[in-house]
Amino acid sequence: MPAHHHEELSAFAAILTQLLPGAWTHQPRRHTAHDDLFFLTSDVWDMNQVAEAIATTTLTHDAILTRDDGLRLFVIDHPRHEDTFLIAAMAPADTAAEAFRGVPEPDGIAISDDPEQAADAITTRLLPRFEAALAQVRDNAARLTATAARPHTVEMTWTEDGALTAAATSGEAARILAANGFVHDHGQQAYVLSGDDSAVQARHVRTAGTQLAALGIGVALRHPTPITTVDTTPVPVPRQHAASKARSR
Repeated sequence: MPAHHHEELSAFAAILTQLLPGAWTHQPRRHTAHDDLFFLTSDVWDMNQVAEAIATTTLTHDAILTRDDGLRLFVIDHPRHEDTFLIAAMAPADTAAEAFRGVPEPDGIAISDDPEQAADAITTRLLPRFEAALAQVRDNAARLTATAARPHTVEMTWTEDGALTAAATSGEAARILAANGFVHDHGQQAYVLSGDDSAVQARHVRTAGTQLAALGIGVALRHPTPITTVDTTPVPVPRQHAASKARSR
């Protein structure tokens, strides 16, 4: 495989840090046969030629460029062209895999070993695509976090005798329910608000709802699902029909 020496790749990466927009640092790395290359390259965000090069060649060295905001680029020798390098985006670490769903990989590119030409190609072709994908992933991650952190809705269900039962979804919800007339029923594993005085009951529900809403917790009032009973009373059979049945056997 045509390859640059480790020192050549390191020097090239160092020059790129001076030419790319923003503040960059570089980390040259050497690899041995005992290194876990899958782990070392698992963040490379590419499904094209860079991924193919990693899968089909033995990496002895590479370099990582890091911008001051944490954005990272991965640089290796081109496996088939001596005067060319490959560079790819690196996915942000510690981000849920679900956040990447639906986001196209900002596939890497081949760049000249002329640092100025390479920096221009990276700036105009790779970085815009990388930053757009990164923004989408961060937006997805923020939505996932917000969904996970959102308190559950407290469901209040009417009972046949006019009482309300409520399931507390958090300690704060339980405290508010208890402060507004709901009594914990261990048997039902729920908080119960008596319906003996409908005016008092309505006031407690309004106050509890306001306090829960202040914490971002919704309230849903539900009626119990009616239970349909099946009439199992035997239907009397006329004698003549019964007799005809007996004869037919």
